[in-house]
Amino acid sequence: MTVAEPVSSVVPVPPLAARARTVGGSPVRDILAVTARPEVINFAGGLPAPELFDREGIAAAFSEVLEREPAEALQYSTTEGEPALRAGLAARITAQGLPTGADDLLITTGSQQALSLLATALLEPGDTVLVEDPCYLAALQVFGLAGARVLPVPGDADGVDPAALEELVASERPKLLYLVPTFQNPTGRTMPSARRAAVASVAARGGVWIVEDDPYGELRYDGERVPWISTHPGAEDRTVLLGSFSKVMAPGLRLGWLRAPAALRRGCVVAKQAADLHTPTLNQLAAARYLKVLDAHVAKVRAVYGERRDAMLAALPGSLPEGSTWNRPEGGMFLWARLPEGYDTTALLPRVVEQAVAYVPGAPFYAGEPDRSTLRLCFVTQTPEEIGEGLRRLGRALG
Repeated sequence: MTVAEPVSSVVPVPPLAARARTVGGSPVRDILAVTARPEVINFAGGLPAPELFDREGIAAAFSEVLEREPAEALQYSTTEGEPALRAGLAARITAQGLPTGADDLLITTGSQQALSLLATALLEPGDTVLVEDPCYLAALQVFGLAGARVLPVPGDADGVDPAALEELVASERPKLLYLVPTFQNPTGRTMPSARRAAVASVAARGGVWIVEDDPYGELRYDGERVPWISTHPGAEDRTVLLGSFSKVMAPGLRLGWLRAPAALRRGCVVAKQAADLHTPTLNQLAAARYLKVLDAHVAKVRAVYGERRDAMLAALPGSLPEGSTWNRPEGGMFLWARLPEGYDTTALLPRVVEQAVAYVPGAPFYAGEPDRSTLRLCFVTQTPEEIGEGLRRLGRALG
């Protein structure tokens, strides 16, 4: 008869990988979980307004696909993406000033996946990545999970400073520079054309990849479109352009894309095969049909979002403490504010939530030393009336 060994001798399972232990979750997601109560006016999320989703138009696109090509729509697809969607996107990108063919594109499961694929294809543990300061939070997570050394580039209201960038490229030998040049998350700022050209020139001289993330570019309310960095001399062979349907169609479809030079694109295709084989076929085919009416839908969304931005700008002077500053974004979803010295927006958040309103503290967006007086406000999810009430609550909490 065999006697079982005592339970105390059981060896524990191996620990999680170091990257899973050291890279934290999203503070934005944590805040959304805490502020999910219906009475909370939530300026924290980067969520499109659900009442503006074109339910009828999207449903019609899905119905047409299932009626006309059900076997293809419900089947596995190629990793690169459905030809119809890639062709439609290529035509759209070309019309916006960047000549593009269908074979230049890879369809991804949201542009967040595109970032992960690029990290897999490009980064070795210990490689240096340069980012804006502050920077899109989920990009910091991706680069952290890849084991990269992430360094911020000093900048101003127009984005990264080309002179500071050149110094860091020379001293740190980075693998890539990650930017959201148009209506940046979290600040809402837009990099002017001349600075984009200077950044392209620095990258060309320094042998650096540029990842140009553009999820918000079609949401412009004022001013003229600024050409992509990808269009500037010196950027042609080293810029990856990312785009998304999340902000202009619906985030639940999880559809994004990347445009990259051939060798890097092939590396991303291999990484995607290992991750999910391909993005859902049905969603891709429906989106390809919806491209026919996308411009009309985006025009409606822009009109509403522009009014909401203006409502927030009008209410801020009476809501934030005297001495606060904020920007006036020409588009996108976010406004960036800085409270007077001595305010800590992370420490203040619980008191703010008690007033049934929420924002995102600025500190988590910084790769370097954070400015703890900053905060991000999303202006697209609430109506002008809700924005006014939410800022009144914020004023009471900060007063």
